[in-house]
Amino acid sequence: MRPNTVFRAAKADLTHQPVPAAQAIRDAPSTAASTLGEFGGLEIGVWEMSPGVMTDIEADEVFVVLSGSATVEFADDTATLALGPGDVVRLAEGAETVWSVTETLRKLYLT
Repeated sequence: MRPNTVFRAAKADLTHQPVPAAQAIRDAPSTAASTLGEFGGLEIGVWEMSPGVMTDIEADEVFVVLSGSATVEFADDTATLALGPGDVVRLAEGAETVWSVTETLRKLYLT
């Protein structure tokens, strides 16, 4: 993303791909992402997941939920996060998670 520009992250068209079978738990979710560029050594992008349940192994990441709703459970039972628009979340590298999306979730991330 170039300086002094705007990217309408909440309305951007994203192309979804099915979640790999090894990660999909229920309802055949799909995901989409668009990398916007780098800032201060961090990658910035938009990621979206359709309703369903999938497992993931996280990157060190901070994100802001733009739309939708989900819960994120951690394999080590440290927490369950309920996510909605406006929430700011930090995930740790290597965390094993289960994402349960009830309304298509879109986030702006920094990794």
